Amino acid sequence: EPGSVDKGTTRTDTMNLERQRGITIQTAVTSFQWEDVKVNIIDTPGHMDFLAEVYRSLSVLDGAVLLVSAKDGIQAQTRILFHALQTMKIPTIFFINKIDQEGIDLPMVYQEMKAKLSSEIIVKQKVGQHPHINVTDNDD
Repeated sequence: EPGSVDKGTTRTDTMNLERQRGITIQTAVTSFQWEDVKVNIIDTPGHMDFLAEVYRSLSVLDGAVLLVSAKDGIQAQTRILFHALQTMKIPTIFFINKIDQEGIDLPMVYQEMKAKLSSEIIVKQKVGQHPHINVTDNDD
C-alpha cells in the first residue's frame, strides 16, 4: 500500500516531526527498478523554511517533479525552486495534487502556473473522465 502524508505512513518521511507535521524536513532517497533502469526518487522538503535542504540535492538531478497544490496554488518556494531548476537546465514536470478537494478550479490553477512560473508550461493529461473533473486534451 502506498504511503500517505495525511496518515503519517510515507516511506521517505521517517522523522517523528515529519510524520506529526505532515511535511518533509530532511531529504530522503528511495528507488525502484523500471525495466533495465534504476530510478532514484529524491524526496525534498517543500516548505520555505527548508529550501537550503533542497538546494543541496539539485546538482545530482536528471529531472524534477514539482508538486503544486490545487488548493494552495503557486507558493513562493515553488517560484524560487522552479527558477533554480530553469537556471540549472533541469527538465521539470509539474504534478498537481489535491484536485479532489471541494471548490478546486483546475483551469485557474493552470492559468496561475503560466502567469507566475512560465508561459511555456504545457498541460498534458490523458483525455477522459476524472472522478472529480472533466479532463480535456489541452496544449495551451
